Amino acid sequence: MAFSELNLSTELVNAIPNSFASETQIQSLAIPAIVTQRDVLALAQTGSGKTLAYGLGIIERVHATGLQQALVLVPTRELAKQVVDALQPIAAELGHSITVICGGEDVEQQVQRLGDCPEIIVATPGRLLDMIRKQLIDTKRIDMLVLDEVDRLLDMGFWPDVQCIINDLVNRQQTLMFSATLPETLQAKVTKFLNNPLKVTANKINSVVEHIEEKLYLVNKGSKTNVLIKQISEQKWPQVLVFIGARDNADALCKKLNKAGIECEALHGNKDQAQREQVLLAFKQGKVKVLIATDVLARGIHVDALPVVINYELPSDPSVYVHRVGRTARAGKAGLALSLVCHGETAHLEAIRQLTKRALELNQLQEFPVTDKPSTGENKRPKRDKQANRRTNQKTRASQFKGKK
Repeated sequence: MAFSELNLSTELVNAIPNSFASETQIQSLAIPAIVTQRDVLALAQTGSGKTLAYGLGIIERVHATGLQQALVLVPTRELAKQVVDALQPIAAELGHSITVICGGEDVEQQVQRLGDCPEIIVATPGRLLDMIRKQLIDTKRIDMLVLDEVDRLLDMGFWPDVQCIINDLVNRQQTLMFSATLPETLQAKVTKFLNNPLKVTANKINSVVEHIEEKLYLVNKGSKTNVLIKQISEQKWPQVLVFIGARDNADALCKKLNKAGIECEALHGNKDQAQREQVLLAFKQGKVKVLIATDVLARGIHVDALPVVINYELPSDPSVYVHRVGRTARAGKAGLALSLVCHGETAHLEAIRQLTKRALELNQLQEFPVTDKPSTGENKRPKRDKQANRRTNQKTRASQFKGKK
């Protein structure tokens, strides 16, 4: 099916870049419902074209039906800017404007851009709610709401802010929710804000894109850095995105790789917005070969033809694994997801298997034999002598600590 068959105006179809030759499954399912003003709950794999699915629907409604203003809420600044980058050229071709409202930027400049009455606002919850409370934005103009990566908006602690924002949208007529993963327990929480929604499922929920090859290696915890260095050095991948859990660990690992002669950068929440944008842009342009990132990058960030994603550490939340590996094999391309797993992460691996319904077999590397032993769950420290502790605490003079003769 072509875009011209999705109830889109000829002007909008002509404005779609040639790089989007035909619509994806999620676009063909969601767009007709959006342009007919249905509420939609859409679930689809990462890299399946969700941004364009709701984006084209919004632009069509703005252009053809006189929609005043649409608000797109996303969990991170990086995703907000990516949404704007994807939709701005198409909207501008039809004479419509988009602006971004997020932390890390000058508020006065954002207020000034809002004064130009952009038809589409892409925002992160914290900054937007702050502007609402300071009456710096007219929420009465907003009649359409999109929650992108809705499960992340829930589990990152944004949900109270999101609820406050929704309650302020007194003229809201249509609500769209998009995500790659959404447990049933969370669906019940979000659907109360939808009016007779059409539920669209383009792929198996919580599934991994079929073009992704998944390899998992069981390694010693202390061997992970050497394994990573050897894999990157020998495989000679043009680009690699490495996911790690903690910000400090990202910087430490980056230093070790640089010392080994592998040029890399780290990206995490401790860097200011300008630094994050600079590093991410350099990676997207291919100027940075290896990027070590915390999960600030796991959601919604698109890098053209990224061949490899490596999980240096498995995430404790299995849905994060789906989003991490979804940074590769986007738009129908092939990709590799490599995970380095130690015995202490087997519970995380089992949770990922349960969520994705995939075997995810663990292999071993001959040059890195596993000598660590699986945890038995028993406390290795000897039991404390509580009475001895009490006796020690009662001693007040140095002479009392001398042993008996």
